[in-house]
Amino acid sequence: MKRVVVTGMGAITPLGNDPASFWEQLKAGASGAGPITHFNSAAFRTHFACEVKNFDPTGALDRNEIKRTDLFTQYALASASQAIKDSGLDFSKMDPFDTGVIWGSGQGGMATFEEQVREYATGPTTPTGELQPRFSPFFVPKLIANMASGMISIKYGLMGINYTTVSACSTSNTAFMDALNYIRLGKAKVIISGGSEAPVTEASIGGFNAMKALSTRNDDPTGASRPFDASRDGFVMGEGAGALVLEEYEHARARGAHIYAELGGAAMTADAYHMTSTHPEGAGARRAMEDALKDAEVNKEQVDYLNAHATSTPVGDLSEINAITRLFGQAPKGLIISATKSMTGHLLGAAGAIEAIASILSIRDGVIPPTINTKEVDPAIPRSLNILLGEAIDHPVKVAMSNTFGFGGHNGIVVFKKI
Repeated sequence: MKRVVVTGMGAITPLGNDPASFWEQLKAGASGAGPITHFNSAAFRTHFACEVKNFDPTGALDRNEIKRTDLFTQYALASASQAIKDSGLDFSKMDPFDTGVIWGSGQGGMATFEEQVREYATGPTTPTGELQPRFSPFFVPKLIANMASGMISIKYGLMGINYTTVSACSTSNTAFMDALNYIRLGKAKVIISGGSEAPVTEASIGGFNAMKALSTRNDDPTGASRPFDASRDGFVMGEGAGALVLEEYEHARARGAHIYAELGGAAMTADAYHMTSTHPEGAGARRAMEDALKDAEVNKEQVDYLNAHATSTPVGDLSEINAITRLFGQAPKGLIISATKSMTGHLLGAAGAIEAIASILSIRDGVIPPTINTKEVDPAIPRSLNILLGEAIDHPVKVAMSNTFGFGGHNGIVVFKKI
């Protein structure tokens, strides 16, 4: 089958609104957490999140596009614009049916949904007391999750494969896996792929609070996301987007493209266990990692860096550790693990997208970003595992794995290789 490489990247994140800024902040061990500004959180149990800062949609969208799109689509368009520019692709010289868009979003236009339902519920009534249905004509187009992929294709005239994946927090890796396989099979030469999410809303924060999934460390927002720590109390909500230009290797070579890395393999499994909890032994996650390595044609001993899903939840982190030790062993030689959600928070469906960028840049620069905030590793975690804490390190990376796991039991793994 054909090989697939990364030739462009774009990022809108809590740590910076382009890949270079994002990467510098990751290496510096910075936290993107702070008080919620999108709404008044006083009545909620959690008052902080990892929000995108200083986002200006006018750099990538015109006035009509801004009016007609939810924030999650705006993040998607902005990150895709960066990635396409970075790739150097000239779509005017390509058959429009050779380029597709496979994008991901776990929630879609949550803010739009809340706004429109609130307006309906508080709006005028009929003479007999019924609420009058007053909805924007943009309500549905702004809400539906597939609008991000649709708008990217419309903006650039891309007429190939186009759809949106939804697999909760594994969404972006699902999109990458599908893009990888379509290009491998010759169904596309280029696919713009990634994920975007804008979940810092009242319903999202309130819903995850009700599940007791979010950290309530309101007195220490920047230290709240602490994967693997004995005192972790839940994840920190994040928002943003990440985009990759995935391209068939020979097509990239023929046009002299800069190649960041190869997307060597990917795999998915299901836990078939619980609506929201991961399998306690990590059975599905272990198998997904094993299958992704096989797909990438690399041995487990060759993996240098593992970007863990590690959301900072009591159950989820241990489940992932169990999966890792069952595959790699209690003391895997040469494997370094870190959890960048300690800095970015958890971007839900977009998490895998920005973590893929972190993994790719670790290969490019030979730098592994740290896990911050973790002071006392959970005693249930083997001390023989090399979990990078505190500061980034210089370390050659030829193979990087990125893990994502989502509600519903979805396990999505991608493997990048130096080329």
